[in-house]
Amino acid sequence: MSFTVVIPARYASTRLPGKPLLEIGGQTMIEHVYNRACESGAARVIVATDDDRIASAAEGFGAEVVMTAADHASGTDRLEEVARTLGLGPEERIVNVQGDEPLIPSALINQVAANLDRHPDASIATLCEPIERTDLVLNPNVVKVVRGHDGFALYFSRAPIPWAREAWQHLSSVAGEGVPQGIQYLRHIGIYGYRVKLLHDFVSWSPSPLEQAESLEQLRALENGARIHVDIASERPAGGVDTPEDLERMRKVFADGLLEVEQDA
Repeated sequence: MSFTVVIPARYASTRLPGKPLLEIGGQTMIEHVYNRACESGAARVIVATDDDRIASAAEGFGAEVVMTAADHASGTDRLEEVARTLGLGPEERIVNVQGDEPLIPSALINQVAANLDRHPDASIATLCEPIERTDLVLNPNVVKVVRGHDGFALYFSRAPIPWAREAWQHLSSVAGEGVPQGIQYLRHIGIYGYRVKLLHDFVSWSPSPLEQAESLEQLRALENGARIHVDIASERPAGGVDTPEDLERMRKVFADGLLEVEQDA
């Protein structure tokens, strides 16, 4: 099984400008992510960026860098440009590792790549984890996924799916409450493995109505007939860094040597 990891890294961020270069535990965030990716079975690990400052920092710790256009609408578009630049074949595999997850387990990177090998009818592979609290199911910032018996995605949504009609007829305060018995609620984890052909197809498709309504790119793939395999993560991911609060929490995790954070929004 051969695959390439691509780490998209943008300097611009509304809530955390320069996020990839922020320091956590003595290293920049992008270096932490790169090191985790290098611990995987990837044949090649690439930082994809449109910013010279990130490129310089990445080259400084030994990363291979591919410069990309600054006007990409999404990280998927950036990945497709990398695939074209590198001349990757249609059946080659790329795993997209977010540049703001300094504790991403290398086992999850390997798991996504392996799932593409095990499921030749999957164009995309991704992961999920069980949700244990009702308030997280109801939180639109937590993306839910429903799978078929074969593990392929039926739908992704910010809405609480499936809706527990009987249990939630009279919702009031649900903070900390467990989810209804007999229903498996799944939180989507944003790590993706792609066949390169899917990336080329994806950028040729117009943004879909479902994608625009939910603000979820993977729905464009589903609406166009792509099959997405969703496996339960073999390890619990620590989560990403999106806000100043996330950054301070992650710094504390590294300072305390815990290397684990609790599941929340």
